[in-house]
Amino acid sequence: MRRGFFEGWYVKLVSPDRAARWAVIPGVFRGIGGDGGDGRDEAFVQVLDGLTGRSWYHRFPVEAFTASPHGFDVEVGPNRFDAQGVTLDLPQLRGRIEHTDPLRPWPVTLREPGIMGWYGLVPFMECFHGIVSFGHGLSGTLEVEGAAVAFDGGRGYIEKDWGRAFPSGYVWMASNHVDQADGEHPDASLIASVAIIPWLGGTFRGSIVGLRHSGRLHRWTTWNRSEERRLEIDDSHVRWTLAGPDGLLELEAERVRGGLLHAPMRTAMHQRVEETLDARIVLRHVAPDGTTLLDGVAECAGLEVFGDTDRMLAL
Repeated sequence: MRRGFFEGWYVKLVSPDRAARWAVIPGVFRGIGGDGGDGRDEAFVQVLDGLTGRSWYHRFPVEAFTASPHGFDVEVGPNRFDAQGVTLDLPQLRGRIEHTDPLRPWPVTLREPGIMGWYGLVPFMECFHGIVSFGHGLSGTLEVEGAAVAFDGGRGYIEKDWGRAFPSGYVWMASNHVDQADGEHPDASLIASVAIIPWLGGTFRGSIVGLRHSGRLHRWTTWNRSEERRLEIDDSHVRWTLAGPDGLLELEAERVRGGLLHAPMRTAMHQRVEETLDARIVLRHVAPDGTTLLDGVAECAGLEVFGDTDRMLAL
């Protein structure tokens, strides 16, 4: 494993009544040292209580980390994350959660190698991204700070990031709890990100958005030539409208205060990214023929707005 490298998985666990919302992030980091960096190698498991905003960062020796090259199977000390479920032995969370459905990844094909499209094949990209599962059912009980909490009938979500460092400015949002006027949409899931992307000595603004519903994945991305018609960020909201081959997508995310998570810079893991699991995203998907396909509110949403977003907006 080379230096100046990180790899991490974002595992979201939500109870059926949505009262328990946790993000657990296992991973590994290898610093490069110099220029203010300590070159520390470490494995870690981060924990975010999405309801209160509290967060914890648990360090482990780098030797405590293992990950299979053939699929989702990660261990950090006594904690294990794989396609069948999650085993946790942390001060905040202990127990076993099973996945009751197969994981639903972003499709990886020769024509479309994942969420990043052909950009995912470029070796000098700063950060790579993947969707391990848009959504799956949960069963089991966790001891949450000493109290038993049942997750039977709950929902999970898993994504992955790896590379050299997080972007210097970005917006990220995700939810698989989408409510419509007639109730919760059973399989709807949103992942959306826009960031400053270093490229051949310069930068550009790149976006990747996937909205899965009604058995189909709809895409708005830089690589499929979708167009951003609106992107506004202020202290209370992110408003984003995109148009592409799959029609029009309107997003309005309400910003709420969250907890601080560590994120990889080139020299060390820095506590600097504020994230919530309590955001609300009003969304509307309109087909190319003008038919409204989905109109609802994404709840229990993860939301991060970080870094030099003014520069990002100017690109």
